[in-house]
Amino acid sequence: MGEETGTKPMSPRDLRVSDAEREHVVEVLQKAIGRGMIDLDEFTERTDTALAARTRGELNAVLADLPGLVHPDVYPAAPPVSYSPDQRLELNAKYSALVRNGRWLVPPEVVVRNRYGSTKLDFSEAQVSSPVVRVELDCKWGSVEVIIPEHAAVDLNAITEIKYGSLQDKTGSDGRPGNPRLVFAGRLHGGSLVIRHPRRGIFGL
Repeated sequence: MGEETGTKPMSPRDLRVSDAEREHVVEVLQKAIGRGMIDLDEFTERTDTALAARTRGELNAVLADLPGLVHPDVYPAAPPVSYSPDQRLELNAKYSALVRNGRWLVPPEVVVRNRYGSTKLDFSEAQVSSPVVRVELDCKWGSVEVIIPEHAAVDLNAITEIKYGSLQDKTGSDGRPGNPRLVFAGRLHGGSLVIRHPRRGIFGL
């Protein structure tokens, strides 16, 4: 048998990055220091690394341990968690509070069913596996609170029914670009849906 002459495909992590990508990562690091995730020394060290980065893999390294802060161009090269495209998470509750927060794993599709109980989905520190996440709601007689990172956005066009309730998007991100993009669908009966950013300050204001 003869020698193979084909070349091995290049990994996305080895692709070169531009000055614009490096500058964007520095802006993300500035958000991290503002949230208390890193101190000034870490910010300086990571900024130096980001500005010297040549590939996406090197650039992604300075953000890998910062939950909820993602560089949209680097993110697909090294997602924090791997899910198959058809995998989804189903959350079910009845007469109780349904809460997901902290560094929980978010697949491309999330289904939420709750009866007579409140629901809280906090994506601010979540490990999101896809730039677009579909969130299907089937909630009755209970409020739904959704918290998204500053760089994320929502799409509320696929919500088919809100009955005896209300919808309030305090982020103003509906229809705007963002990563991740949370596409909400389904119905809400007898309760409110509120979407907001994380509260700031020592008193949570």
